[in-house]
Amino acid sequence: MKRISVALVGNPNVGKTSLLNHIAGTTLKIGNWAGTTVEKKEGKAYYGDYEIHLVDLPGIYTLEPFSEAEQLARDFILNQKPDVVVNVIETPNMERDLFLTLELLEMEIPMVIALNMWDEAKKLGIEVDTSKMEELLGVRIVKTNGRTGEGKDELLRRIVETYESKIKPIEVKYSPDLEKLLLSVQGKTKSERIRKALISYGEEFERLLKNERFAFIHGLYYHTVKKTKHNVFELTDSLDKVLLHPVLGVLIFLFIMFMTFKIAFDFSAPWMDWLDGLMNGFFSPLIKHLLGESILSRFLSEAVVGGVGFVLTFLPLIASIIFILSLLEFSGYLPRVAFLMDSFMHRLGLHGASFIPLLLGFGCNVPAIIATRALESKRDKLLVMAMIPFVSCPARLVVFSFFATLFFPNPAFVIFFLYVLGLVFAFLTSFVLQKVIYKNPLRHMILELPPYRLPVFKLVFRITWAHVKQFIYRAGTLIFGVSVVLWVLLNLPPGVSNPKDSFAGYVGRVLVPVFKPMGLEDWQITTSLIPAFLAREIVLSSMATIYAVEQKEERKEFEIKQALIEQTMAFGKAFKDSLFNTISPLPKAFELEEEHSALRETVKNSLSPAQAFSFMLFILLYTSCLGTVAVLQKEAGTKFAIAFLAYSFVLAWLVGVIAYKLWNLF
Repeated sequence: MKRISVALVGNPNVGKTSLLNHIAGTTLKIGNWAGTTVEKKEGKAYYGDYEIHLVDLPGIYTLEPFSEAEQLARDFILNQKPDVVVNVIETPNMERDLFLTLELLEMEIPMVIALNMWDEAKKLGIEVDTSKMEELLGVRIVKTNGRTGEGKDELLRRIVETYESKIKPIEVKYSPDLEKLLLSVQGKTKSERIRKALISYGEEFERLLKNERFAFIHGLYYHTVKKTKHNVFELTDSLDKVLLHPVLGVLIFLFIMFMTFKIAFDFSAPWMDWLDGLMNGFFSPLIKHLLGESILSRFLSEAVVGGVGFVLTFLPLIASIIFILSLLEFSGYLPRVAFLMDSFMHRLGLHGASFIPLLLGFGCNVPAIIATRALESKRDKLLVMAMIPFVSCPARLVVFSFFATLFFPNPAFVIFFLYVLGLVFAFLTSFVLQKVIYKNPLRHMILELPPYRLPVFKLVFRITWAHVKQFIYRAGTLIFGVSVVLWVLLNLPPGVSNPKDSFAGYVGRVLVPVFKPMGLEDWQITTSLIPAFLAREIVLSSMATIYAVEQKEERKEFEIKQALIEQTMAFGKAFKDSLFNTISPLPKAFELEEEHSALRETVKNSLSPAQAFSFMLFILLYTSCLGTVAVLQKEAGTKFAIAFLAYSFVLAWLVGVIAYKLWNLF
């Protein structure tokens, strides 16, 4: 089977991803471009004797390499040399999109134009004479609908036709004066000659080229497009008067974000519990039942199955949040959030779109970091990634609630203070990074506001699944690997029954001098931080085990049939709870359970309020969450993840020491 490589090129929000979804189906893959934070989508389709490999390049307005996305798109076309480029145009905004089309024509590469959102253009009274356009440009034109997939087969046919017939676009002709200047420089294509002429003739040539390009676009549009209706976008304009209102719009945005949290967490929490129970309550004892008690069966049942279960518990929440965000994006609302928050975020040196990942951090840092892919600038992505781990998630709230109610008369005030302090350090970190590393000033960008559209659920599900697959493949493998290493630390040497006697216990004792300036001289506390690296809330159960104040559950005889019945019932309960919690008007997932009563007395007798406060500050500021570190490593690179881990540890230690010393002074 022969292979054709195709690059999808177009402005942001023109429906390239929707089109790729329809063409590629379940082969859609999402990742990052090598060495960058720019998201990469690709897939394949079959037509006749051809396998067509499609790559969705980042949405750009020009091939001038001003941004990382534009540089990447330009380099891909020049260096990878795709067999055919598909230029996706949003037909209702065709005149704007033609600038990029013209730059592609100048590169003289085989090209097919997809006039996407054709249905919307028709409703707006926009008619395009595609025959005349094909004749004028020398390329094949296909009408497509990104929402329904209409036109995808015709698009594949035109791609193969262009490839087989080696159809190249016409050479763009400018005025004699401009062409004369272009003839004076060498280059294989018009694009190359333009680039060299810009260097040779400078601003005067650039101004002339700009005028000629816009004249070409205007002429092409005038000859091929007719508008028969006026007063379009009435629904969008009416909705924008409310949703972009400086006060009402912000209130509606906060309500939508609250509902995003509520639905995502209330829907996913029962499924996370069920997955945890399935792995640790069924598969783990099943392995021990089949293999008997041995170090191998313990390793397989606790480290391997437990590690897989730990990865799986992230999936319902990640899928829920990505699904809702995709709905908001495809509806056209998400770009308006960026517009709404842009003024506020600019004061902090960031764009408005940065607000959404930061807000998601209050729910869970892992999907929040994944959500930074929506940011266009690498600078913004790295700055926001460095801020998110300081935003307190519910896992930290569990620890804060335990210590605050135990040691302080006004626990609500202490917890509120810790949340605010986390945000302060998040913005301080961003401020320092902007002054020291990311010194480039904030580049203003155009915030495009597409019309509101009804999302297509099939596409949203495919996008969600592609993200989930990518999380399992990229971050899940790292999380699993580290969780196995932690198990080894906690369970070796062989026969150890309490973590205090394990390698982890030894490491905990070694760490005591490090944490002594924070007032934490108890080896049980330092040892509990090691398993807590899996997830912050584990610190309490780890402390309970290490202090030996909670007895292990009495071991029951494992019966496969009975276990299957219990898991089936648990599945039904998860389904029911997920459904009822989601439609409940009040959030359910953040309700805290009262437990560890025996541990409370032990910890209260072991720590002073000053020690407890410094410990909470350490948990607040140190990125002690394996999932967060793994996603940081995959999204921003190993150096960034390790550097941030070290930074957060030093910062947490310093703040803990200062707080402990000050507390004892007063």
